[in-house]
Amino acid sequence: MSELLSHIRVLDLTRVLAGPWASQTLADLGAAVIKIEKPDSGDDTRSWGPPFVKDRSGADIPGLSAYFTCANRGKYSVAIDLANMEGQDLIRRLALECDVVMENFKAGGLRKFGLDYESLRSVNPKLVYCSITGFGQDGPYAHRAGYDVMVQALGGLMSITGEAESAPGGGPVKVGVAVTDLMTGLYATTAVLAALPRAQAAGVGQHIDIGLLDVQVAALANQGANFLVSGQSPKRMGNAHPTIVPYQAFETKDGRIVLNVGNDIQFAKFCAVADAPEWSRDTRYATNPARVENRVELCEKISEILRMRPTAEWLQMLEPAGVPAAPINTIAEVFEDPHVIARGARLAFDDGQSSIPSVASPMRFSETPIRYNRAPPHLGQHTAGILKDVLGLSDEEIAGLTERRVIASA
Repeated sequence: MSELLSHIRVLDLTRVLAGPWASQTLADLGAAVIKIEKPDSGDDTRSWGPPFVKDRSGADIPGLSAYFTCANRGKYSVAIDLANMEGQDLIRRLALECDVVMENFKAGGLRKFGLDYESLRSVNPKLVYCSITGFGQDGPYAHRAGYDVMVQALGGLMSITGEAESAPGGGPVKVGVAVTDLMTGLYATTAVLAALPRAQAAGVGQHIDIGLLDVQVAALANQGANFLVSGQSPKRMGNAHPTIVPYQAFETKDGRIVLNVGNDIQFAKFCAVADAPEWSRDTRYATNPARVENRVELCEKISEILRMRPTAEWLQMLEPAGVPAAPINTIAEVFEDPHVIARGARLAFDDGQSSIPSVASPMRFSETPIRYNRAPPHLGQHTAGILKDVLGLSDEEIAGLTERRVIASA
């Protein structure tokens, strides 16, 4: 694993996506991440399939859904019954040996188990404790469960995603991946990394409160700022950009292309390629504010020209001219793209039973590269090993806990 966080141990009480995405990032960076799972079923996403990873014979491997594997590589799976008092004691003891605790129970949900921040801080004051919830630890919605799509709706993202209400097929649309969960995971990772140096230098940890709705509101970015400045709520515009033109998808002779003209120089270059140099001199189109004002008529003209040639031909002409453009790839085409291949995006773990595909972290380090040495774990794969190595339990103690159904091993 990467050396960067090799001195950090994380107790991971999260499940589904936002929390596991955060802890997987820490694992990529070298932290030892101990993932606590329910002995009977594990993380909810283990059953979220098909598709499931297949063994050598082509049969599905129960508990290794594609969804689970996308957010849980590099971790140790320890199956402990949280509802059992002995199980709670084991988790508390593990927390005392960790630098970070991450959890995504409802606000206050771990208090009854003695695993909330206040309980653990009293015995481990340097603990960085990160709570991920739908709506944060306080406020009128704090008690609610939060899911990505409802936060995309409540947080305004769906109101600006999709075709305009008046267009064919118009209406709000969720983003194709759980983007609020993913952004929340990355904010959580950033917060943990920011808190760790103080905790280690001064011996004083803290409670980090991350809410999906807070993240989504913050990530409205320019659209949120547009409202705060103008007082007008942005509207859905399909693939178009609210303040840049042309910056959207267009039909070609055989498909579609995304044209991303970010400034007036690029627009002039596009006009030259499109054999319409007069557009760049026309006062209606010469500057971006003018193009935004005259969006409809300009985009109609661009559409007429782009429909005359196939996508590949346009790309061959636009790229050398310095005009940003791209095809709209399927996911299959993404993994066949020569640049994606050259950057090593696709990974595979051989765990002896199967080959588990994965996607590399986008972080590239010159001196401490990420090393992908641990596959997404089977449920309870590391229970005995962690309890021995971290807590010093004997084989007899582990056997007793197993017999009493406090723990389970793969």
